[in-house]
Amino acid sequence: MGNLNTSVNVTEATLVEAVNFALHYEMANDPSVVLLGEDVGDNGGVFRATVGLKEKFGLRRVIDTPLAEALIGGVAVGMATQGLRPVAEFQFQGFVFPAMEHLICHAARMRNRTRGRLTCPAVFRAPFGGGIHAPEHHSESVEAMFAHIPGLRVVIPSSPQRAYGLLLAAIRCNDPVMFFEPKRIYRTVKSNIIDNGEALPLDTCYTLRKGRDVTLVTWGACVIESLQAAATLSEQGIEAEVIDLASIKPIDMDTIFKSLEKTGRLLVVHEASRSCGVGAEIITRTSEHAMCLLKAPPKRVTGLDTVMPYYKNEDYFLIQEEDIVLAARDIVEGWK
Repeated sequence: MGNLNTSVNVTEATLVEAVNFALHYEMANDPSVVLLGEDVGDNGGVFRATVGLKEKFGLRRVIDTPLAEALIGGVAVGMATQGLRPVAEFQFQGFVFPAMEHLICHAARMRNRTRGRLTCPAVFRAPFGGGIHAPEHHSESVEAMFAHIPGLRVVIPSSPQRAYGLLLAAIRCNDPVMFFEPKRIYRTVKSNIIDNGEALPLDTCYTLRKGRDVTLVTWGACVIESLQAAATLSEQGIEAEVIDLASIKPIDMDTIFKSLEKTGRLLVVHEASRSCGVGAEIITRTSEHAMCLLKAPPKRVTGLDTVMPYYKNEDYFLIQEEDIVLAARDIVEGWK
């Protein structure tokens, strides 16, 4: 499993292409990896993340399922307990709900229930978030719901490199992993991918930009606006340190605390609705364990406590660069 290829390919790729590369690599190197979901075979997935896999690995390993998310979740759990490593795709995060019984009552509890005799090494992939002018079930950001479930890992990549490395790690992990892909940036961000099978750790933040004045923690598509806001703030004399959380569960608070030792100010940015979001968890842990590091009260920039609106009003819900800039300035300038 995970053996390196003798020849390493370096390719400029989008995030969705990086997902495809990781699936190709791991299926070629580990025969226990199987893929299942709606339209993953003949159509290559709704966003074409699984293009070419059926032709290369055949119908026994790339399985088109009925339009039945409960079935997808249940079959994946069964496969995982019997020696396979299933990668189950839900077409959108908002379609996962019919499978929640299998995720909560079985996948997440398998190790505990069997005292370690059985594990559930399954990956449940789903595109998530707004920005593509789709209805609400296609645009939700409910990562906090899954992070609340003991036994589940929750991972969100925000770049092609991290999508590739984190998906490989998720497939190789013996715990069930919810792997949510920000579809708004599926094809808008490109970078070089070294297709060598090297995984990234599942429990680590990534510091994308160094700064001294404010720590900006974010994940998913909001990484793009956060980096843009940091560049704008730099022009205004404020240096923001930008951290991509990447692992929603477990959270790497050590990296955040080390950043706060320098900046003393915390701003969390997420597209998901405000109430009971992951941002609240990060701020709470900071208040409990690192209050002495803070020079100002922590702050959040989040989505609204509403259902994602239809496309004409979508931008009112989505985080804009200006929202982040104003919040960061308030923390820095309002609490000197």
